[in-house]
Parts: sequence; structure tokens; C-alpha cells
Amino acid sequence: MAKQAAGHLIVECLVAQGVEVAFGVPGESYLAVLDGFHAYRDQIRFVTNRQEGGAAFMAEAQGKLTGRPGVCFVTRGPGATNASIGVHTAFQDSTPMVLFVGDVASDMRDREAFQEVDYCSFFGPSTKGFAKRVERIDDARRIPEYVARAFATAMNGRPGPVVLVLPEDMLVQEVDVAPLPRVDAVEAWSDPGALRSLRELLLKSERPLVIAGGGGWTPQAAQALQRFAENWKLPVANAFRFQDTFDNHHPQYAGDVGIAPNPKLAQRVKDSDLIIAIGPRLGEMTTGGYTLLEAPRTRQKLVHLHASAEELNRVYQADLAINASMNAAARSLEVLSAPPSVPWESWTQGCQADYLANLQPQALPGDIDMPAIVATLQKHLPADAVVTNGAGNFASWVHRFWRYTGLAKGHKTQLAPTNGAMGYGVPAGIAAAILTGRTVFTIAGDGDFLMNGQELATAVQHGAKTIIVLLNNSMYGTIRMHQEREYPQHVSGSQLQNPDFAALARAYGYAGVRITRTAEFEAELKAALARAEGTLIEVTLDPEVITTRGTLSAITQTALAKG
Repeated sequence: MAKQAAGHLIVECLVAQGVEVAFGVPGESYLAVLDGFHAYRDQIRFVTNRQEGGAAFMAEAQGKLTGRPGVCFVTRGPGATNASIGVHTAFQDSTPMVLFVGDVASDMRDREAFQEVDYCSFFGPSTKGFAKRVERIDDARRIPEYVARAFATAMNGRPGPVVLVLPEDMLVQEVDVAPLPRVDAVEAWSDPGALRSLRELLLKSERPLVIAGGGGWTPQAAQALQRFAENWKLPVANAFRFQDTFDNHHPQYAGDVGIAPNPKLAQRVKDSDLIIAIGPRLGEMTTGGYTLLEAPRTRQKLVHLHASAEELNRVYQADLAINASMNAAARSLEVLSAPPSVPWESWTQGCQADYLANLQPQALPGDIDMPAIVATLQKHLPADAVVTNGAGNFASWVHRFWRYTGLAKGHKTQLAPTNGAMGYGVPAGIAAAILTGRTVFTIAGDGDFLMNGQELATAVQHGAKTIIVLLNNSMYGTIRMHQEREYPQHVSGSQLQNPDFAALARAYGYAGVRITRTAEFEAELKAALARAEGTLIEVTLDPEVITTRGTLSAITQTALAKG
């Protein structure tokens, strides 16, 4: 075969792995790869971002949406460190992703050359980092091996990010090797003996509860989970920010176990005598700071099914640990024979009743009724709309009141960072629009938006339309809430002087509007859905409305009363 530059071979290997879109910020350290994207432009698209954090978030969203590694390219040093937020998100969210980093030339290594970083130390698992694997490709002939291994590593077991470092001089070497074939994730199947043990635990239970979430879910796996729950009449809760794992409209849905969950659901978790955790790693948010499920031994019987053997019995010593991918786990569970009747039907009905009751809002001050706005969004957006958010109290409005259709209906509909990364929602939404063509709704806070709002330029350049509802309360609301709890009336560092967000959106090429009353919202939403370009709707929110359940003043008063 004819020789080609190694940078071109990198792109050809991506095409062989089925990659159609890659995200990134260009850099002189990987010019040969950029030239490869030009050479293969009919087969793969390079989306130019404005900042590496936004590019990495888009790649992470790509991994969530497709189940295959999202791809991001950045340059050395500051480019890689900027992108690290997306790598950390992919790690904690168990999302397959490959980050390619253009690096200094080989003859300049270990001299603290311009923008030089030790990527193995920075990202690597050997230093308790946040990438599954970090490798440097020094021999251009081995590019196919490294790329195929990166994709396999990113998908197998607990999905996650892999970093490949590309020395600048390596990328211009001429090679005559071909890409390796597309790799797919390896299925780990449930042990039949363990499934029999699970059945025995179920038959002895009176108050079981399924908690589903984590990475690696497919529509087929979600459908199998639903059949398992229906066969056994089990209540199902979704783990933190994996609310689309189980259909929120299903009569056995119990709600989401995340930050500030429904207090009644939190009590249900405590009162359960058998927790069946399918997929989540049972981190701090899903366990209420390791209090709903006490570590290392839970009061409840615990069955933990996870794709990674290393994750099982790492934090929690389960009564039964089953190593299986989500597809294999759910398909094994759906054929687990159920008895004609179970003693917990009223328990399941009670879990559903608690969830429905939690949809009834508390009265809060101000001219904006956020539950009504979420209801309006639910009324007009299609069922397969992608909902994205970053981190902040603003996200709790959709967490509590939006009802996700779930993967069982055929589409992933939630993109949200379990690692609490601000600035995620806007780029994730743009990636979803580019990759799926579906309607995309992003909820953002004022502080959250300004961390990656520049990616609206990326959306306009690449023809992506999203609808952004930006809640502006002129502060970092989550921090202010905690500040009032711990240091009441000592406001420091959490106030914001904001730009005109509607005008800023228009400057990027979006439509931009502002509303101050609930009654104004529906017409603006309809207009946003009708127009060709994206829209930002700024909602002026009373600073008193700090959570879905209470006010800032109430938090302050409680803190002062405690002295």
C-alpha cells in the first residue's frame, strides 16, 4: 500500500472505528492530523471548538449518546489541561472517550520544552488520575494498535476515558500500514449461580428496591430492565443524573436518588431490606454521602451488578456481587423466573405514590414559577428531546420536575455531569444537536453559562440549533446556599455582575430574549421551536428562590437559629 503521513493514518484509524465526528481546538502540535481530517473530509467531520473544555465536554456527550468513544483533539500543555475537565467527567460518569493530545517533538522531551507536560503523571491511573489508560505513540507504525486498544479500553468493563499522546515529529513520519478493524465492547455475562442467589434473596425480601444507572446502557438493556421490573413488580429508582435509565412515566418508577432527593425516597432507600444496584458505582451523590447506604457494609442486603470487576466490593462489600455488562445483566435478569405473587406490591405502589407526590411544587416567591415553566417545556418539546445541564441549583428544576422518557423508548435523553462540572450543558447540547439532529433543550445558570457560553459560536458555525433556558439570579447560587448555611449573612465571592445574556446570544448568532414573568414563557418557547437558529431565553429568577423546596431567607434563618 502507498505510504502516508502518520497524521493521516490517525484519521483513517478513526474512520475504521466508525467515528463520523471529532471535536477539538486546533494546535500546531498536530497539524498533520488536521491535514488528515482535510484528506478524509468526506468520511469524518472535525468540529472546531472555541475552548478545549467545551471540546472535551462535547466528546463526552458523544460517548454518552452513542455508547462508543467520543473523540477530542487538543494541543499540548494548556490545551490538554483545559480538556482535563471533560476527561474527569468521562471518568466519573463512566463514559467512553478518547482524548488525543498533540505533544512536543521527541528530541525535545524531558527539557521542560514549550508547553511540555508529563501526561502519564497528569492523567494516569498510576497516580490516582482520571484516565483508564495514558499512552504515548512514538512509533508511527504502531498507530493502528494504539488506536484500536484505546477504543477497546474505553468501552470494556467500566467505560471511561483514554488519553493518547502524539509527538509532533511522529505525526509527519511516512508509513505504509493499514488500520485495524473496528473493535466492539466485550460482554461480561452474569454467573448462573449468582442469578440463582439473587432470586433467593428476592424471595426472602419484603421491601426490595432497584437503583439503576451508570454507563454502558443501551435501549435494549433498558427494555430488558423494564421487563425484569415488571415480572417481579419491583420499584425502580434511577441513580444520580442517570434519570433516563428507567422510564419516568412507568407506574413502578420511584424517582431519582441524587443530590437533595425526594425525602420520602431517601427514607425508602433506608427502609429497604434489599437494594439491587444495577450499573451505578454507588458514589457519594447516589448514596447521600454514604448515609443512605452505609459503607462498607450496608444495613440492607446489597446486590451490586457492575461491568467492572474492579468496582465490585471496592467501596461496598456486597452480599452478592455480579460482574456483567449492562446489556448482559439486564437480559439475564429479565428471564429470572418470578413467583405468581410477591409480598411487596403495596411497597412498590407506595414508592410510585411518593414520586408522584414529589411532582407537586411548593409555593415560592417571585414572578417566575419554575415548575410551570418545566411543565410548559414538557408540553411542547418532543418526547425524544435531549435535555442537558451543567452543575448548579438551577439543574434541580429539571431533576425534580422533568419526566424523562428513558432509554427504553429508544433514545438517550439526558446529558448531565455526575462529577458536578459547571459549563457542561451548553457544549453537550450543541454536540447532541450535531450528532442526533433531535430537539435539544439546555437549562443553565448564569455562572454555569459563562464557563462555556462561547461554544454558541461553534453551534452557529456548524449549523447546530439548541434552546437554552438561562436562569439568572446574579450569583453562584449553590455556593451562596451553602454559604448561608455555614456562614449566614457573610456573603463573599458568590455575587455576580452579569452581561446582557440575550444580547450576548444575539452577538453569537442565536436569537436572544429575556422574560421576567411566567406568562411570557410559552410564546417565546413556541417561537424558539419554530425558528431555524438556536435561541437563548434568559429568565430573571428571584434570588430568594434558591432550591425547588425553599428560600434563601429560610436557610439563613435556620442557620442563625442554630447559632
